[in-house]
Amino acid sequence: MRVVIVEDEPLLQQRIARFTRNILGKKLTHLGQFLTLSEAEDYLADNEVDLLLLDLNLQGQNGFSLLQNQLAKAFHTIVISAYSDKAIEAFEYGVLDFIAKPLEEHRLAKALAKLTDNTLRSHYGCRYLSVKKHAAIELIEVANIAWLKADGHYSEIHLINSEEVYLHSKSIEKIQQLLPEQFERIHRSYVVNINQVARLLVESGGRYFAQLRDNTQLPIGRTKYLAIKSHIETKKY
Repeated sequence: MRVVIVEDEPLLQQRIARFTRNILGKKLTHLGQFLTLSEAEDYLADNEVDLLLLDLNLQGQNGFSLLQNQLAKAFHTIVISAYSDKAIEAFEYGVLDFIAKPLEEHRLAKALAKLTDNTLRSHYGCRYLSVKKHAAIELIEVANIAWLKADGHYSEIHLINSEEVYLHSKSIEKIQQLLPEQFERIHRSYVVNINQVARLLVESGGRYFAQLRDNTQLPIGRTKYLAIKSHIETKKY
């Protein structure tokens, strides 16, 4: 696992680094440490990482600027900040977790556990997903997403009542960790907004499909069908 820490207080940066080493052990293959946003941005532009540990106030600079620019990339972000009033905003932009200072090792361990357990979701569902489009960052409102499809290490994002398809650098597993609970994994390659499912179809040969409000049909894995059926029936009441 390749981790980058962006924290402008040297002693706290070393504390975060020590905790990270303790928790990840041999899983940690690289640990980058930066005091400024510009140093971190330069590094992230040229290097692949798995996790960003980010402070929001860096020598008077706003860490949200880095957050918004980098969330379109494949790695997850955990914010470590004294500004706990910014937690909801951070979750809306798609961080995996928000840790309020002072930092304790057990709290960081709980956050890092989400990296290896895809069933553990972000505390709040994000409101936006950042995607790259024509070399710029564009924010998509999660409420406008109908379904997602795995495309190798990337994810296709399909919007409600739109034929435009966005490509996100995060895998479908990583994106689902950030999404609200109405987004369900119905197949190894598909995540759907349950609110967009009009009905379930059962075809010969034990094949299952979710028909969306726009008549799009998505396959449902055999092991997922009963859970999806129960979820939809519960939602009706």
